[in-house]
Amino acid sequence: MEIAGSNRVVIAFGSNLGDKEANILKAIDQLAKSCGRVVQVSAFYRSAPEGFISDHEFVNGCLLLLTDLNPYQLLKELQAIEMALGRIKHSAHYEDRCIDLDIIFYENLCIQSPNLQIPHPRYQDRDFVLIPLQSLQLDFHPH
Repeated sequence: MEIAGSNRVVIAFGSNLGDKEANILKAIDQLAKSCGRVVQVSAFYRSAPEGFISDHEFVNGCLLLLTDLNPYQLLKELQAIEMALGRIKHSAHYEDRCIDLDIIFYENLCIQSPNLQIPHPRYQDRDFVLIPLQSLQLDFHPH
């Protein structure tokens, strides 16, 4: 069942293990089923890993989601999707991953809690977020 939504959220996605594009498409499908309506998806962007060493290149992008979930409910759903698609966090450090989903913006909210920071604290330093983000036609102005 698709959830209609009124809150505009930008989610960044990435994968550097397995069939990267298929991992991302599965995640987008799951987002549409459990979180809301996916309105726009950027082109995929290839990038080298940042913050850790790996031989596996990333495929990244951003999407615009309309949701009725609050930010904490959405975070829980994103983590459930990551787990369902096989993501296992071995440590608190950056590492290879089959899928990564991050909330970049949730409307114009600013949240600074131990489990959730919105806007995402490092998005402005990451080309693999900024370049796909520029292709989205946002009708709101996040921080």
